[in-house]
Amino acid sequence: MPTGTTYDNEIPEIEQLSTFEWTDLDKQAVDVVRALAMDAVEKAGSGHPGTAMSLAPAAYLLFQRTMRHDPTDASWAGRDRFVLSCGHSSLTLYIQLYLSGYGLSLGDIESLRTWDSLTPGHPEHGHTVGVETTTGPLGQGLGNAVGMAMAARRERGLFDPHAEPGASPFDHHIWCFASEGDIEEGISHEVSAIAGHQKLGNLTVVFDSNHISIEDDTQIALSEDILKRYEAYGWHVQKVDWTKTGDYVEDVAALNAALEAARAETGKPSFIMLRTIIGWPAPNKKNTGKIHGSALGADEVAAAKKVLGLDPAKSFDVPAEVLAHARLVAERGREAHAEWEKSFAEWRLANPERAAEFDRISARELPADWTSALPEFEPGASVATRKASGEFLNSVSRVLPELWGGSADLAESNNTTMKGEPSFIPEEYQTKEFPGNRYGRTLHFGIREHGMGAILNGIALHGGTRPYGGTFLVFSDYMRPAVRLAALMKLPVTYVWTHDSIGLGEDGPTHQPVEHLWALRAIPGLDVVRPADANETVHAWRAVLEHTDRPAALALTRQNLPVYEGTSAEGVKRGGYVLREASGGQPQVILIATGSEVELAVGGRDLLEAQGIATRVVSMPCVEWFHGQDSAYRQSVLPPAVKARVAVEAGIGLGWREFVGEAGETVSLEHFGASAPYKTLYEQFGLTAERVAAAAKASLAKLGHDKGETTGN
Repeated sequence: MPTGTTYDNEIPEIEQLSTFEWTDLDKQAVDVVRALAMDAVEKAGSGHPGTAMSLAPAAYLLFQRTMRHDPTDASWAGRDRFVLSCGHSSLTLYIQLYLSGYGLSLGDIESLRTWDSLTPGHPEHGHTVGVETTTGPLGQGLGNAVGMAMAARRERGLFDPHAEPGASPFDHHIWCFASEGDIEEGISHEVSAIAGHQKLGNLTVVFDSNHISIEDDTQIALSEDILKRYEAYGWHVQKVDWTKTGDYVEDVAALNAALEAARAETGKPSFIMLRTIIGWPAPNKKNTGKIHGSALGADEVAAAKKVLGLDPAKSFDVPAEVLAHARLVAERGREAHAEWEKSFAEWRLANPERAAEFDRISARELPADWTSALPEFEPGASVATRKASGEFLNSVSRVLPELWGGSADLAESNNTTMKGEPSFIPEEYQTKEFPGNRYGRTLHFGIREHGMGAILNGIALHGGTRPYGGTFLVFSDYMRPAVRLAALMKLPVTYVWTHDSIGLGEDGPTHQPVEHLWALRAIPGLDVVRPADANETVHAWRAVLEHTDRPAALALTRQNLPVYEGTSAEGVKRGGYVLREASGGQPQVILIATGSEVELAVGGRDLLEAQGIATRVVSMPCVEWFHGQDSAYRQSVLPPAVKARVAVEAGIGLGWREFVGEAGETVSLEHFGASAPYKTLYEQFGLTAERVAAAAKASLAKLGHDKGETTGN
């Protein structure tokens, strides 16, 4: 197994490389790729042609020779995965999907970046067949690739842990193309460090080192030795320099040797620095920032086609023999798929119970009786919702083997470690506190929240398992780009965000989230769930896992909360429900609260009822789920005729106006917190049952029912 550093094309000899052949048709196909990239951007009037032109040989080699894939079945479980982290160069992927036979047509290439096309500006998972992940923000795809590699290892551990290396139907490789922009983004450090630490030998990154970004020569902002950086992470590094002779020579055989050496290295992730010239062979704009992110212009396109020996008068010209030659990869893919099916069938025969579990998990189905394992908490007890979440994870660990995750170095605070489960870690890095192995279950992301978010997305995209990740709610800011992409891709990722308010107390305003709940609720497709007590927390986890088409965030308390009588699994699933009914069943005022502030609403109700004011308390753990109910249910919880309302939440009141209306009041926190015991903070900032009652009277006063009191908001 090759290890260590290999530079300047000193590629270890691999026996099968002697059979490598690069025919005239292959060369012609690569030139067609370049022409299509120029033509598509020219027609669209915008786009990124340069990288697609210079990466054409590498992408064609990967799809035609290196990668195990079947264009007729893009969801084949045994396939290699390809991630285009430099998503701006979307044509690098689209043209290979077209040539390989994934279903894209030449017309789709012509429709680049247009309304309702299958070729949007950046690749979108679920929109275009063959696109494994949505890559737009640079560095995210690199993180996704790391997550996919981790998921592949965990999946093998679940279903075929004792097979010899390379002999399991669950052995496959993750390939990623990355650019200077990807490795400049801070997230690349986080995920690359994790990949090296985890010794992910099933991951190869090809780094397109073309020295050009939008601001032209990257020397203006980039000077570190990137190969040494990745060597320091513990990666197997190689360099293929197509400029080393002084001329530009696309030595495809050398790149092929590097790819095969990377595949053979099973003890480390592999990083191949490929030195290219962006926009090759455009005579005037190659190697400039002008070709990075804009059309070449008709004259430059014509000049480049002349260099390639193509007819400048023709656009989107794909000779039939070139397309037929490229489409042969589908035949090879079907053959590889058929061979895999044989080994998969043998595995199923030998492992019927594991096969049944694989089928269930692949279908994203839950076991029929899994809810019998759920914990229940006695009313009257006092339990932090973060602790209740931990109890849930412990209870379901045996019945939901697909569920796994961990924390960004806050496991004890987040309660994200399932008791007795080994850590996912190379054996040599296990610790006394966290014993584990390469197939373990407990993830340790280190203090790398942004990287954790992208890795969780990669795990979910890979399939075969279901991930969760924890940190403090205030640090969701570090995760936001990845969370947004999870929502965009409709991935079932669960975030366990604890210490969800000023209730965390003494750590002070730097750690106390104030604006975060509504900022997160602003992300379309993200469910933000803030349960009121331990039983609501269990119900929330249950509802989250029953959804398979979107991410969810659990916002959980550090401090203990009372366990209420009357919490409802169905009510939590609906996002909001009546926790305490008004005397006589006809409320004069409605108090709406989430999480730890439900206690304040219940206390405020008691004060109001004692004064003869019929008061309903609505627990609303998830605004998004409540919005998803029909109008009849929503009106049964919040009758339109009852206009006196109060919303209570220990954060900004930004979005509560929708629920309380013009006559309503909010008891909120419109400023940062402070360092003090949490009970002191609630008192000093006016988050009390008395203030809730006063706000209710103020709302009634607006409607002419009471003189009201100043709430001091």
